Amino acid sequence: MKRFFLMALLLLSMVLTGCGGGGDSGGSADSKKIVIGLDDEYPPMGFKDENNQITGFDVDLAKEAAKRLGSEVEFKAIDWSSKEAELKSGRIDILWNGLDITPERQENMLFSAPYMDNRQVIFVRVGDDQGITSEADLAGKAVGTQSGSTAEAYITGNENLLNTFAEFKTYGDYISAFMDLENGRLDALVCDEIVGLYNMSKQPGKFEVLNITVGPVSEFGIAFAKENTALRDKVQKVFDEMVADGTAAKISEQWFGTNLIKAKN
Repeated sequence: MKRFFLMALLLLSMVLTGCGGGGDSGGSADSKKIVIGLDDEYPPMGFKDENNQITGFDVDLAKEAAKRLGSEVEFKAIDWSSKEAELKSGRIDILWNGLDITPERQENMLFSAPYMDNRQVIFVRVGDDQGITSEADLAGKAVGTQSGSTAEAYITGNENLLNTFAEFKTYGDYISAFMDLENGRLDALVCDEIVGLYNMSKQPGKFEVLNITVGPVSEFGIAFAKENTALRDKVQKVFDEMVADGTAAKISEQWFGTNLIKAKN
Protein backbone atom coordinates (compact mmCIF):
# COMPACT_ATOMS: atom_id res chain seq x y z
CA MET A 1 0.00 0.00 0.00
CA LYS A 2 2.86 2.37 0.85
CA ARG A 3 4.48 1.69 -2.55
CA PHE A 4 1.16 2.31 -4.31
CA PHE A 5 0.75 5.62 -2.44
CA LEU A 6 4.24 6.79 -3.43
CA MET A 7 3.66 5.87 -7.08
CA ALA A 8 0.33 7.74 -7.10
CA LEU A 9 1.99 10.78 -5.53
CA LEU A 10 4.75 10.71 -8.14
CA LEU A 11 2.21 10.45 -10.96
CA LEU A 12 0.21 13.39 -9.56
CA SER A 13 3.40 15.45 -9.35
CA MET A 14 4.22 14.74 -12.99
CA VAL A 15 0.72 15.78 -14.10
CA LEU A 16 0.89 19.03 -12.13
CA THR A 17 4.34 19.81 -13.54
CA GLY A 18 3.05 19.27 -17.05
CA CYS A 19 0.16 21.64 -16.43
CA GLY A 20 2.25 24.34 -14.79
CA GLY A 21 3.51 27.33 -16.73
CA GLY A 22 0.73 26.98 -19.26
CA GLY A 23 0.74 30.68 -20.23
CA ASP A 24 2.20 32.16 -23.38
CA SER A 25 5.78 31.37 -24.21
CA GLY A 26 7.01 34.95 -23.89
CA GLY A 27 7.66 35.80 -27.49
CA SER A 28 8.91 32.52 -28.89
CA ALA A 29 8.07 31.71 -32.48
CA ASP A 30 4.99 29.79 -31.29
CA SER A 31 3.90 32.26 -28.60
CA LYS A 32 0.21 33.04 -28.24
CA LYS A 33 1.06 36.64 -27.37
CA ILE A 34 3.68 38.98 -28.80
CA VAL A 35 4.70 42.06 -26.80
CA ILE A 36 5.75 44.97 -28.97
CA GLY A 37 7.71 47.83 -27.43
CA LEU A 38 7.21 51.35 -28.75
CA ASP A 39 7.38 55.04 -27.99
CA ASP A 40 3.68 55.87 -27.67
CA GLU A 41 4.32 59.57 -28.36
CA TYR A 42 5.83 59.03 -31.80
CA PRO A 43 3.15 59.85 -34.36
CA PRO A 44 2.42 58.63 -36.96
CA MET A 45 4.36 55.42 -36.19
CA GLY A 46 2.88 54.76 -32.75
CA PHE A 47 0.93 57.08 -30.43
CA LYS A 48 -2.18 57.43 -28.26
CA ASP A 49 -5.31 58.76 -29.91
CA GLU A 50 -8.00 60.95 -28.33
CA ASN A 51 -9.44 57.85 -26.65
CA ASN A 52 -6.04 56.99 -25.11
CA GLN A 53 -5.72 53.97 -27.39
CA ILE A 54 -2.40 53.16 -29.05
CA THR A 55 -2.61 53.60 -32.81
CA GLY A 56 -0.30 54.42 -35.71
CA PHE A 57 1.19 53.25 -38.97
CA ASP A 58 3.58 50.70 -37.48
CA VAL A 59 0.87 49.62 -35.03
CA ASP A 60 -1.45 48.78 -37.93
CA LEU A 61 1.32 46.84 -39.68
CA ALA A 62 2.08 44.91 -36.48
CA LYS A 63 -1.59 44.11 -35.84
CA GLU A 64 -1.96 42.66 -39.33
CA ALA A 65 1.23 40.60 -38.94
CA ALA A 66 0.10 39.25 -35.55
CA LYS A 67 -3.30 38.33 -36.99
CA ARG A 68 -1.63 36.34 -39.75
CA LEU A 69 0.55 34.61 -37.15
CA GLY A 70 -2.51 33.73 -35.08
CA SER A 71 -1.02 35.59 -32.10
CA GLU A 72 -2.43 38.06 -29.64
CA VAL A 73 -0.47 41.32 -29.65
CA GLU A 74 0.24 43.71 -26.78
CA PHE A 75 1.71 47.18 -27.33
CA LYS A 76 3.89 48.31 -24.44
CA ALA A 77 5.12 51.88 -24.07
CA ILE A 78 8.81 51.98 -23.11
CA ASP A 79 11.56 54.49 -22.49
CA TRP A 80 12.93 54.70 -26.02
CA SER A 81 16.45 55.45 -24.82
CA SER A 82 16.39 52.04 -23.03
CA LYS A 83 14.96 50.06 -25.94
CA GLU A 84 17.93 47.67 -26.30
CA ALA A 85 17.75 46.77 -22.60
CA GLU A 86 13.98 46.20 -22.80
CA LEU A 87 14.46 43.80 -25.71
CA LYS A 88 17.42 41.99 -24.20
CA SER A 89 15.64 41.51 -20.86
CA GLY A 90 12.68 39.79 -22.51
CA ARG A 91 10.18 42.36 -21.22
CA ILE A 92 9.28 42.93 -24.86
CA ASP A 93 9.60 40.63 -27.88
CA ILE A 94 9.77 43.11 -30.75
CA LEU A 95 10.62 46.76 -31.39
CA TRP A 96 8.38 48.01 -34.19
CA ASN A 97 8.26 51.79 -34.13
CA GLY A 98 10.15 53.63 -36.84
CA LEU A 99 13.45 52.09 -35.77
CA ASP A 100 16.47 52.85 -37.95
CA ILE A 101 18.80 49.97 -38.78
CA THR A 102 22.33 51.00 -37.79
CA PRO A 103 25.57 49.00 -37.42
CA GLU A 104 25.62 49.78 -33.69
CA ARG A 105 22.09 48.47 -33.19
CA GLN A 106 22.82 45.39 -35.29
CA GLU A 107 25.46 44.42 -32.75
CA ASN A 108 22.76 44.08 -30.07
CA MET A 109 19.58 43.32 -32.01
CA LEU A 110 18.36 41.12 -34.83
CA PHE A 111 16.59 43.01 -37.63
CA SER A 112 14.07 42.23 -40.33
CA ALA A 113 14.71 43.30 -43.88
CA PRO A 114 14.28 47.09 -44.21
CA TYR A 115 10.70 48.09 -45.01
CA MET A 116 10.95 51.87 -45.43
CA ASP A 117 13.56 54.52 -46.19
CA ASN A 118 14.07 57.32 -43.69
CA ARG A 119 16.12 60.48 -43.61
CA GLN A 120 16.72 63.16 -41.01
CA VAL A 121 15.73 66.68 -42.06
CA ILE A 122 15.48 70.12 -40.47
CA PHE A 123 12.25 71.74 -39.29
CA VAL A 124 11.95 75.45 -38.44
CA ARG A 125 9.17 77.89 -37.63
CA VAL A 126 7.27 78.93 -40.72
CA GLY A 127 8.91 81.88 -42.45
CA ASP A 128 12.02 81.63 -40.26
CA ASP A 129 14.55 79.50 -42.13
CA GLN A 130 17.41 81.64 -40.73
CA GLY A 131 19.41 81.17 -43.90
CA ILE A 132 19.87 77.44 -43.26
CA THR A 133 20.78 75.73 -46.53
CA SER A 134 22.96 72.90 -45.16
CA GLU A 135 23.67 71.22 -41.83
CA ALA A 136 26.73 73.48 -41.50
CA ASP A 137 24.35 76.44 -41.22
CA LEU A 138 23.12 75.08 -37.87
CA ALA A 139 26.21 76.71 -36.35
CA GLY A 140 25.26 79.15 -33.62
CA LYS A 141 21.71 77.75 -33.39
CA ALA A 142 19.80 76.05 -30.59
CA VAL A 143 19.18 72.61 -32.11
CA GLY A 144 17.02 69.79 -30.78
CA THR A 145 16.07 66.19 -31.47
CA GLN A 146 14.64 63.13 -29.71
CA SER A 147 16.70 61.28 -27.13
CA GLY A 148 17.81 57.88 -28.39
CA SER A 149 17.08 58.77 -32.00
CA THR A 150 19.24 58.28 -35.06
CA ALA A 151 19.59 62.06 -35.31
CA GLU A 152 21.00 62.22 -31.78
CA ALA A 153 23.47 59.44 -32.53
CA TYR A 154 24.63 61.19 -35.69
CA ILE A 155 25.01 64.61 -34.06
CA THR A 156 26.74 63.43 -30.88
CA GLY A 157 29.04 61.28 -33.00
CA ASN A 158 30.01 64.29 -35.11
CA GLU A 159 31.79 66.63 -32.72
CA ASN A 160 32.79 69.02 -35.50
CA LEU A 161 29.09 69.67 -36.06
CA LEU A 162 27.93 69.45 -32.44
CA ASN A 163 30.51 71.92 -31.15
CA THR A 164 29.23 74.62 -33.51
CA PHE A 165 25.75 74.65 -31.93
CA ALA A 166 24.85 77.36 -29.45
CA GLU A 167 22.89 74.64 -27.61
CA PHE A 168 21.86 71.04 -28.19
CA LYS A 169 18.71 69.71 -26.52
CA THR A 170 17.21 66.24 -26.53
CA TYR A 171 13.61 65.35 -25.73
CA GLY A 172 11.75 62.27 -24.62
CA ASP A 173 9.36 62.72 -27.55
CA TYR A 174 8.97 64.88 -30.66
CA ILE A 175 5.73 66.43 -29.39
CA SER A 176 7.69 68.27 -26.70
CA ALA A 177 10.43 69.13 -29.21
CA PHE A 178 7.96 70.75 -31.61
CA MET A 179 6.45 72.71 -28.73
CA ASP A 180 9.88 74.16 -27.90
CA LEU A 181 10.46 74.95 -31.57
CA GLU A 182 7.14 76.78 -31.74
CA ASN A 183 7.88 78.72 -28.55
CA GLY A 184 11.34 79.80 -29.72
CA ARG A 185 13.33 77.69 -27.29
CA LEU A 186 14.76 75.93 -30.34
CA ASP A 187 15.91 77.44 -33.61
CA ALA A 188 15.88 74.16 -35.52
CA LEU A 189 14.66 70.63 -34.96
CA VAL A 190 16.32 67.63 -36.61
CA CYS A 191 14.05 64.62 -36.89
CA ASP A 192 12.75 61.80 -39.07
CA GLU A 193 11.18 63.29 -42.18
CA ILE A 194 8.10 61.06 -41.95
CA VAL A 195 7.45 61.86 -38.30
CA GLY A 196 8.13 65.56 -38.74
CA LEU A 197 5.84 65.91 -41.74
CA TYR A 198 3.04 64.24 -39.82
CA ASN A 199 3.50 66.59 -36.86
CA MET A 200 3.64 69.57 -39.21
CA SER A 201 0.39 68.52 -40.91
CA LYS A 202 -1.37 68.47 -37.54
CA GLN A 203 -0.34 72.08 -36.84
CA PRO A 204 -0.76 73.87 -40.19
CA GLY A 205 0.91 77.23 -40.58
CA LYS A 206 3.37 76.78 -37.71
CA PHE A 207 6.34 74.89 -39.16
CA GLU A 208 8.12 74.26 -42.40
CA VAL A 209 10.57 71.62 -43.50
CA LEU A 210 13.88 72.43 -45.13
CA ASN A 211 14.87 69.99 -47.86
CA ILE A 212 18.23 69.34 -46.22
CA THR A 213 19.37 65.83 -45.34
CA VAL A 214 21.28 65.64 -42.05
CA GLY A 215 23.58 62.63 -41.97
CA PRO A 216 23.10 59.50 -44.07
CA VAL A 217 19.73 58.23 -45.28
CA SER A 218 18.70 55.24 -43.17
CA GLU A 219 16.15 52.43 -43.33
CA PHE A 220 13.46 51.34 -40.90
CA GLY A 221 13.47 47.75 -39.66
CA ILE A 222 11.70 45.53 -37.13
CA ALA A 223 14.00 44.49 -34.26
CA PHE A 224 14.13 41.29 -32.21
CA ALA A 225 16.35 39.87 -29.50
CA LYS A 226 19.67 38.84 -31.00
CA GLU A 227 19.04 35.12 -30.59
CA ASN A 228 15.35 35.10 -31.57
CA THR A 229 15.76 34.10 -35.21
CA ALA A 230 12.65 31.90 -35.13
CA LEU A 231 10.31 34.80 -34.32
CA ARG A 232 12.11 37.11 -36.74
CA ASP A 233 11.75 34.60 -39.57
CA LYS A 234 8.04 34.07 -38.89
CA VAL A 235 7.32 37.80 -38.78
CA GLN A 236 9.40 38.38 -41.92
CA LYS A 237 7.45 35.69 -43.76
CA VAL A 238 4.04 37.19 -43.02
CA PHE A 239 5.29 40.72 -43.66
CA ASP A 240 6.58 39.65 -47.08
CA GLU A 241 3.11 38.25 -47.74
CA MET A 242 1.58 41.60 -46.71
CA VAL A 243 3.83 43.38 -49.21
CA ALA A 244 3.12 40.88 -51.99
CA ASP A 245 -0.68 41.01 -51.65
CA GLY A 246 -0.82 44.81 -51.32
CA THR A 247 -1.94 44.96 -47.69
CA ALA A 248 1.15 46.85 -46.51
CA ALA A 249 0.78 49.36 -49.35
CA LYS A 250 -2.86 49.93 -48.43
CA ILE A 251 -1.92 50.67 -44.80
CA SER A 252 0.78 53.08 -45.99
CA GLU A 253 -1.66 54.88 -48.27
CA GLN A 254 -4.11 55.27 -45.38
CA TRP A 255 -1.47 57.05 -43.28
CA PHE A 256 0.66 58.89 -45.85
CA GLY A 257 -1.45 59.05 -49.00
CA THR A 258 1.15 57.05 -50.89
CA ASN A 259 2.95 53.70 -50.75
CA LEU A 260 6.25 54.14 -48.89
CA ILE A 261 6.81 50.41 -48.30
CA LYS A 262 10.00 48.89 -49.69
CA ALA A 263 9.86 45.43 -51.22
CA LYS A 264 12.34 42.96 -49.76
CA ASN A 265 15.51 42.76 -51.84
